[in-house]
Amino acid sequence: MFNISPANHEFDDEIQSKIDNKTKPLGALGELETLAKQLARVLGRDKPEIINPKLLVFAADHGIAASGVSIAPSEVTTQMVMNFVAGGAAINVFCRQMGVEMEVIDCGILQPLEGVDGVIEQRLGAGTAAIHKQPAMTLGAVKQGLEMARERIEFHHQQGCNLIALGEMGIGNTSSAAAIMASIMGMNSADCVGRGTGIDAATLKRKQMLVEQALRIHESELTDPYNILACLGGFEIVQMTGAMLAAAERKMLVVVDGFIATAAAMVAVQIDANVRDYMIFGHKSDERGHCMMMEYLQARPLLNLGMRLGEGSGAVLALPLIRAATGFYNEMASFSDAGIEI
Repeated sequence: MFNISPANHEFDDEIQSKIDNKTKPLGALGELETLAKQLARVLGRDKPEIINPKLLVFAADHGIAASGVSIAPSEVTTQMVMNFVAGGAAINVFCRQMGVEMEVIDCGILQPLEGVDGVIEQRLGAGTAAIHKQPAMTLGAVKQGLEMARERIEFHHQQGCNLIALGEMGIGNTSSAAAIMASIMGMNSADCVGRGTGIDAATLKRKQMLVEQALRIHESELTDPYNILACLGGFEIVQMTGAMLAAAERKMLVVVDGFIATAAAMVAVQIDANVRDYMIFGHKSDERGHCMMMEYLQARPLLNLGMRLGEGSGAVLALPLIRAATGFYNEMASFSDAGIEI
């Protein structure tokens, strides 16, 4: 479904030389230098710029939530979507501070939001089935969700956007993300399941049991990334996966948020490994398992603030660092420009 070219490494030596000859000691800007090199590969080595960045927040509900894996009921997904629309959530505040436009996409919350301005409707259903009892969705729904996401990315690409940040909202989605992680990495589910919204020990034990049950009943079907999404995914995870792949296909940067978004990133890499070249990981989530996900993807997140909010919060907070990387690459004097001899 996707045709992704790897990032261009032809000019890596030239890009590195430009970075090394800035008026600073070699490597003195640390991870910003690594980031600048990635940005120059993807956006062009002459003068890479971030243009018209967007945050897409994908929202959906999960059938497993009815079994008590969260401190909140599924209805909170809809309530938080309405909070996004009203501009009152943390992510709204951060987007205003960073000058980033935010878009909310209903991928399949329990009740359709008819007549609500500010929500893009891309529904695949009214929440997934409970993954510990049956597949979350059909393969047809997976393919439809990937295509819907591609169309949305194409819209933003046509508007000149070259960076997409991704976030999510969905009660129960850390269970789905943990199951995906365990399936792809071949791990024990107990090592992947965390406290999500802050559940107590008894609820954590139940959550671990249900995720293990989901992996066990679908074991024979978890043979490829599309079936992993169908059996264990969420409607929002499917569409985040599609958005990552579609953005990479269009040579756009993808800023990945926390645990759930990284689960989608893992699936996207399984579909096409070239997508990894376009990914920037905004932050290390405090959710259990995220550090291991980062190691699996050989990713170095830009921030580590102990956050586990979701919504795209870590992705948006990383944008000033991404802009700083382009800024020093484009504007910082070289030794020859400054007349400095070393």
